[in-house]
Amino acid sequence: MRTALATLALAFALTAPASAGEPIDVADLVEKHGPAVVNISTTKVVKRSPESFPFVIPDEEEMQEFFRRFFPGPRGRGGPLQEMPARGAGSGFIVSDDGYILTNAHVVQGADEVTVKLIDKRSFTATVVGTDNRTDVAVIKITANDLPTLKLGDPGKLRVGEAVVAIGSPFGFENSVTAGIVSAKGRSLPSENYVPFIQTDVAINPGNSGGPLFNLRGEVVGINSQIYSRNGGYQGVSFAIPIDVAMEVVNQLKSGGKVSRGWLGVVIQEVNGDLAESFGLDRPRGALIAEVLEDGPAAKSGLQVSDVILKFNGRAVENSSDLPRMVGMAKPGSKVPVEVWRKGKLQSISVELGELPVETQASSKEMKSYSRGGLVLSELNADQLDELKLDHGLLVEEATGDAVRSGIRVGDIILAVNNAEVSTVEAFRKVIAGVPTGKSAAILIRRGDNSLYVPLKLSSD
Repeated sequence: MRTALATLALAFALTAPASAGEPIDVADLVEKHGPAVVNISTTKVVKRSPESFPFVIPDEEEMQEFFRRFFPGPRGRGGPLQEMPARGAGSGFIVSDDGYILTNAHVVQGADEVTVKLIDKRSFTATVVGTDNRTDVAVIKITANDLPTLKLGDPGKLRVGEAVVAIGSPFGFENSVTAGIVSAKGRSLPSENYVPFIQTDVAINPGNSGGPLFNLRGEVVGINSQIYSRNGGYQGVSFAIPIDVAMEVVNQLKSGGKVSRGWLGVVIQEVNGDLAESFGLDRPRGALIAEVLEDGPAAKSGLQVSDVILKFNGRAVENSSDLPRMVGMAKPGSKVPVEVWRKGKLQSISVELGELPVETQASSKEMKSYSRGGLVLSELNADQLDELKLDHGLLVEEATGDAVRSGIRVGDIILAVNNAEVSTVEAFRKVIAGVPTGKSAAILIRRGDNSLYVPLKLSSD
């Protein structure tokens, strides 16, 4: 809880003028730029048992979640799954007067219908131009002209402690405004290797996703994306995608409908103090190559296991999490200099980058790829298992195709497949490989405080 002095200081920071950049009052910012922030609602068809809850509210997913949380245990006789509409909500903002809107990929992912509502109550059906799950950025478009737009700022100029403002629709409360400060920059999250997140203490809740994060000059510096929470609600730690990272993705989505990323073909790990000493480095830094993938760009260029990458394309690699972002932002086919520490000496090696395959994603610890059924899974570490009070399980990081149609969600924990416990991604793949096409696998998942089985019907190999 902030002290009275800290609260007073924040209030002053949000309203006081300054000579550099001329910050404006938050109320003026909202009045001027709020009309370019939109409410997004989505509808998709999911399979549910109509007798799962005390009474049926098939089209309100948040209300269904309420009953899961507060009415645990058996709820009726079950029954066959039926297709029912489920609704979701989020935020977005207009970046061109002819109707292009930015939001989060997870807001519109799997939606059968996307509706955009403006502050003047006009409503439009939107088309999804493209999505990029790795950065959680999506571009949608409505058919309209002369729309209000927002000016984009430079996240690189943000300072830790600088005041910022968010506008969005938390819990469906449209055009809600919250304010806070930048807590940190360049944050790397365990499941996100391509985004140097802006961390803030701005109150962000379900429905804020995809809305803009403003500096006090009225410029968009980020897209509010996610929170860190132990109970599902805001707890003072929020993350936004820097707008320059988002726009790199947007430009590719608008021109070709997909995002192409550079690919190095290595598995890397962090360099700690002991490893730095053993390799003769002056301090812990860089990305240690733990594996070179056969026939990949790194292998062809002569990079080796035990090389420590210190610079990529002239930019210093301080942490291993820096490298995937640098490589991903580089153009496939380009030749870049890579400076490595090898056997106590610096060497510069030229690498011609490949293109990151659509179905795989390099991680600082492992290669993450889609499993059969449209799932991207990751293994939980000891701390995560302890926090969840589990002894095994796999986190659903992405869900597409069969998984989405079966009702599996990002954030679910998979405990077992056809009554076989799974604690590694490889174990999941082996069990799911034995399920014939057209048949269903019984997936036991933990969602919040409840466990439930979901039938995952496999449409292909």
